[in-house]
Amino acid sequence: MDTTNNKTVFLNRTAMEWFSSLPVMFLLVLTLVIGTGEMIHGQLLRMGENMFGNPATGVQYFMMRVDPSTPDCDPNMDIDQAVQAQLSSSAASDDPFAALFDEAPDPDAIRSSLESAKAQCAERHDLVVRIQDNMSPQVKAFRAVETSFFGIFKFGTENRPLLLITMLLIAAATTTLTKHHINIRPPRTMTDHRVYSGAMVIANALLLYSSWFYYNNVLIGSGIAIEKPIINYLTIGMFAILTVISIKHFFEKPQSVEGGDNFGKALLCIPLYAFMAITSAFSFFGDKHFAGLAIYMGQIFEFANIFLNLALYIWAGMLLKQTRVVELFLDIVRPWKFSSETLTWILLLAAAIPTAYTGASGIFVIAAGFIIYKEVANSGARKQYALAAAAMSGSMGVVLRPCLLIVLIAALNKQVTTTELYGWGVGVFLVSSTIFLIFSLFLKEVPSERADFGNALRESLRALVPVSPYFVITILVVYAYKYLLNTQMDEFTAPVILPIILLTIVVFDKLRREPKHVAVQDNPAAERRLSLEGALRTATNDTIGHIGALIMLMALSVSVGGVIERAHIMDSVPSDLGNIFLALTIFMFMLVAIGMIMDPFGAVILVSATVAPIAYANGINPIHFWMIVLAAFELGYLSPPVALNQLLTRQVVGEAVMDAADAEVKDRTFYYRYERWILPVVVMFVSLLIVTYGGYMLSQNGAEWQASLNSMLGM
Repeated sequence: MDTTNNKTVFLNRTAMEWFSSLPVMFLLVLTLVIGTGEMIHGQLLRMGENMFGNPATGVQYFMMRVDPSTPDCDPNMDIDQAVQAQLSSSAASDDPFAALFDEAPDPDAIRSSLESAKAQCAERHDLVVRIQDNMSPQVKAFRAVETSFFGIFKFGTENRPLLLITMLLIAAATTTLTKHHINIRPPRTMTDHRVYSGAMVIANALLLYSSWFYYNNVLIGSGIAIEKPIINYLTIGMFAILTVISIKHFFEKPQSVEGGDNFGKALLCIPLYAFMAITSAFSFFGDKHFAGLAIYMGQIFEFANIFLNLALYIWAGMLLKQTRVVELFLDIVRPWKFSSETLTWILLLAAAIPTAYTGASGIFVIAAGFIIYKEVANSGARKQYALAAAAMSGSMGVVLRPCLLIVLIAALNKQVTTTELYGWGVGVFLVSSTIFLIFSLFLKEVPSERADFGNALRESLRALVPVSPYFVITILVVYAYKYLLNTQMDEFTAPVILPIILLTIVVFDKLRREPKHVAVQDNPAAERRLSLEGALRTATNDTIGHIGALIMLMALSVSVGGVIERAHIMDSVPSDLGNIFLALTIFMFMLVAIGMIMDPFGAVILVSATVAPIAYANGINPIHFWMIVLAAFELGYLSPPVALNQLLTRQVVGEAVMDAADAEVKDRTFYYRYERWILPVVVMFVSLLIVTYGGYMLSQNGAEWQASLNSMLGM
């Protein structure tokens, strides 16, 4: 045991890693195993049938999955004796009314029935003998493996909420201990820390009380048996732990603080999670609905599979940070010496694919936002422009396959399918990316250097060599699932397959022995770990912080949605506004407002329950409506007062970079001083206008437009 930086270290791990990182990694791996278990179990059943099924005897493998029991019937039954027994039983009946309503028993019918039963009994006994004859040691060994996978899969499907609350408890406690919750401004002064911790104490105490009240007064008070009370126990325990941690933070003095206390600025340090909890509690408690916070927040357990998949996506994003994939891809682009604006456009196009595969825009900003910023800034672009690019790096791929958000939309709204939404999403993606390129070129200040075509081509082809193994690994894993497990990679299987791909890539990357100076130079803000164990540990540590911050924020966002739903705001919107363009305009601005204050998953749940039915009633095509929703949400995530993707960008690039970007343009015009805010908002707002009003025109002939688009793209 050793002590380093006042932290106890045992076997090269801190106490925090032993009690948080290791258990969460186990839960993530278990979630992967459970997700793969159904695929493997299906293949094992097919293998069992092919290897042990016997068509000649009529014995199939599923009959041998358990030891057969001997039937309790008699295959050697004496028919004559049985017929006489039934006739005697009928004659001896002591029911005085039997003779009034029942016909006399028919011996021939009784005999026929007994003969049929005897034949069926003999067949059952014969089948047991045939099964026992085929029950070889090989069958029993294979059966043990197959039923083990079935047990794992069955356990996972029945206990997903339990896995989620366990993972969330550990991650939320870790995030609270490390003060990793998302806020508009990081705490720097003593007042900042006091306000931050005080808000966390109040928020967690309110959540603790609401969870206790819900369990004790609502669930137990109902008199109905609680299906899985362990989830309620863990939820109450989680908020009790968070409250204790927050109280400890409130009274302890931070290791480093700055001067210049300002209470107004300190309010900006309140975590969004705490702000949502306090404001929601104010509304619920004011209506004497003390269980409201717990009830609405508990809705995440109804979609436990979605949020477990989100945790896997976050892990995949953090694993991506531990590889050289992004840097090696950029080596292919650099020789062409594109202008900063064109390079940024190419990067955003490329970023759309991993954004779609990481489930939500914020996750990609966390995983690769710093790399995007660094590359755009190094190309000669303004730092404010580079920050805008980093914030937008996760904004364009949320409409593409296999984004998890669209899976949730389709699950909650039977009017649309994932195939339809992904098809229209391609058009939305083309619109937003083109608008970004047009605005960027319009604002271009520095003429670009022209690259020599021959040299650029040779350098790009040379750069393909080191990146090609990563493509090969991805293809091999995808085809292994396809041919070995009969599973295609799509929006439903991507949460399981993608982490496997990234884990394989991390193993390969660390076997290549990347030079240390390259790792530091590529990502000085968070040095990549050179060893496999170090990379996995670092990726998991980062994952825990983001699970605790993002999923807790999403859970409280559902509570905010509950407040909005109970306020019956939508009741004031007529079911028929009389004009489709007026309806489109009202819903467009309403959805942007929701995106400004809520996370995507909580917002989708709210919109599905309240806004969508009224939009459909006003004649808005359901597919078109959800394209408006996604575009409006992305605009909301980039817009003040919250601007979640901007906050995540600040987290990954660091305060020093933000200060340097502000200093670079302090003497320039208003636009350039606030370019990182203005450019994303303008681009996404123009895109939203096109999607809203242009999309309506297209939705009138949606089938013809979709068919032509699919034909053009070869889909």
